[in-house]
Amino acid sequence: MTEAPTTEFDRRMIEALVCPVTQTVLRYDAEKQELVSKAARLAFPIRGGIPVMLVDEARKIED
Repeated sequence: MTEAPTTEFDRRMIEALVCPVTQTVLRYDAEKQELVSKAARLAFPIRGGIPVMLVDEARKIED
């Protein structure tokens, strides 16, 4: 039996990733499928299980 491919983000990968702008720790938002940088006020999308760490693709976070 073959296992179905998963698009869920590997949470262990977050330990190796930092914000490309501030080099600070990212927070994983499972509901929105994003990696959030509080310091840069940006949310980087996760598409197909792959974090997109491009500033141009990030969503600006408003307070």
